[in-house]
Amino acid sequence: MEGVTISPIDLAARAAEALDVQAHAFGLTAEEVAVRQQIVVRHATLPGTRAFGALLADSGRLVGFGYGMPNDRTHWWSSVIEPYLDEAGHGEWLDDAFAVTELHVLPGYQGIGLGRGLITNLCSGVAQSRTILSAIDRETPARRLYRSLGYVDLARPVLFPNTALPYAVMGAYLPLRAGA
Repeated sequence: MEGVTISPIDLAARAAEALDVQAHAFGLTAEEVAVRQQIVVRHATLPGTRAFGALLADSGRLVGFGYGMPNDRTHWWSSVIEPYLDEAGHGEWLDDAFAVTELHVLPGYQGIGLGRGLITNLCSGVAQSRTILSAIDRETPARRLYRSLGYVDLARPVLFPNTALPYAVMGAYLPLRAGA
């Protein structure tokens, strides 16, 4: 991580830059980015929202970011995953949980610990006793990272509207374990 710092960021002010990172890391179309930008700016105003960026020390360029907030059962994401969690016997995970909403690192900066640094900073010191997130339901470096931090599968496969890929909802008790 030499030459990269992980720091809190102003999510609303850096939404376009963050979504550029997400588009490259996650393969989003311009239309998907436009829709998500409105969501990110709205999320930035919600109480308890936290955001961290992986910033190049020499230029301040964002090469990774993560943000999250206290989970709210009335939010869209929670309403989609609730039936899956209930069916798996884990509906209580929607309460007293910090939801990791987005976590992305540019491909050229993956594999050097930035994702780990972002998520551990994001979840450190929150008031909630646990954290939840959703990830594509296949073996990926992201899923291995989450498991190394103590996340376990709570429900899978989870199907989000307008998405062909199945997801897994994962949860971990806080504080996250150190991982390897």
